[in-house]
Amino acid sequence: MPSFDPPPELIGFSGRAPLFPLPNAAFFPQVLLPLHIFEPRYRQMTADVLDGERLIAMATLRPGWEARPDSEPAPIYEQVCLGRISANEKLDDGRYYIVLQGLSRARVVSEEVNDVPYRVAQLELRPERFTANPTIDRQNRRREIMAAFHDLHPKLQFEKLLHEAVEMTGSLGLVCDVVAASLQLPPERAQEILAEEDIDLRSDLVLMRLRELRRKSQGPPRQPNFPPDFSAN
Repeated sequence: MPSFDPPPELIGFSGRAPLFPLPNAAFFPQVLLPLHIFEPRYRQMTADVLDGERLIAMATLRPGWEARPDSEPAPIYEQVCLGRISANEKLDDGRYYIVLQGLSRARVVSEEVNDVPYRVAQLELRPERFTANPTIDRQNRRREIMAAFHDLHPKLQFEKLLHEAVEMTGSLGLVCDVVAASLQLPPERAQEILAEEDIDLRSDLVLMRLRELRRKSQGPPRQPNFPPDFSAN
């Protein structure tokens, strides 16, 4: 894997982090995810994480996970998003409210066997990348994605936030991830975008999903009445 500069929060990363598997965990780098932690095992996970690197790997459960034997861990996609707790509040009854900030794509290399009630994995950080020879006009692609999002949600001010993000970072990858996280895609579709490290190809996927959602929101084409209505003449 080519070398890359990790986010400052991941300099010195140990390579291991707790896994937090959820059925609809569409979590991406640079995105904020608020979580309510109430299960005892995940309360312990949160307490341990806050005493350590503050890192959690959000994983998505694979389809059919409900049918697994209770003695087996629920199957997950190996591509995860590693995030850091940026804000937290512990309630009197032991529950937590936390905000997780996405930092990097990562791949589950292996899971540890240990005595804690939650899952822990060895992770490999996976940097996003651009191909040496662009297959798209990247500046135009950013505009296409923002225009498609505006068409889908014309009343939201999200496009302004995207423009500000682009002005600050110039990052097509950031635009793709923020838009993908906002679309509430089915887990398989969201995972497809998370797993794509090539930013040009990821932008193809995001634009395709935006256009699909736009077509669905418009409904099927209106069929002409039959027999036809009486003429007004």
